[in-house]
Amino acid sequence: MSRLVVFDMDGVLADIESSWVFVHRRFGVNNDHSLYAYLRGEIDDLEFIRRDIALWREKDPDVDEGKISKILGDVPLMRGAKETVSELRTRGYKSAIVSAGIDLLAERISRECGIDLHLANGLGKLPSGKLTGEGILNVRLMDKGEAVVSAARTLEVALNDTVSVGNSRYDVTMFERTGSSIAFHPSDNFVRSRAKQVVEDGDLTTLLKYL
Repeated sequence: MSRLVVFDMDGVLADIESSWVFVHRRFGVNNDHSLYAYLRGEIDDLEFIRRDIALWREKDPDVDEGKISKILGDVPLMRGAKETVSELRTRGYKSAIVSAGIDLLAERISRECGIDLHLANGLGKLPSGKLTGEGILNVRLMDKGEAVVSAARTLEVALNDTVSVGNSRYDVTMFERTGSSIAFHPSDNFVRSRAKQVVEDGDLTTLLKYL
């Protein structure tokens, strides 16, 4: 029987609040206005991504994928990330990332940690690598559970044999779709209350005792 652990990225595998915000801070910009518009239902996920990219292009009209990738290269891994994924592989688990963050970071973490599959949101680019300003939507922030279903199907693992790991209220839809769930270093009591297990420690290896 195959088993799968699906990780959120930002705040779980990556020791940052948000990959988008990490890049915004490097450019000296703020996306709070767009976030509030999104949460009010005034814009959808793609428009949210477009507005984020537009902030970077205002600062650097020639910004390309390489520059964003270089910025995201500075994102630190969560303590215990590599060890946890390695041990899961030893125990026979497959692994995946499901994130509404930036896929360039998800690709890097998957490569460094040996994760089987990643689903995250992309940046439209020209053949030269220059950003077009458009986004590529693979994971909806308000329904990450939908992407978990897709990941489990791709890796040929039943949802009942899948464990989701997240830290924020945006991860609760992942918890709702999987047989088990772990709130890792959760952001609030709402997240704690929706997961089957809670890990308060900031070391990912702690969650291995629940698997």
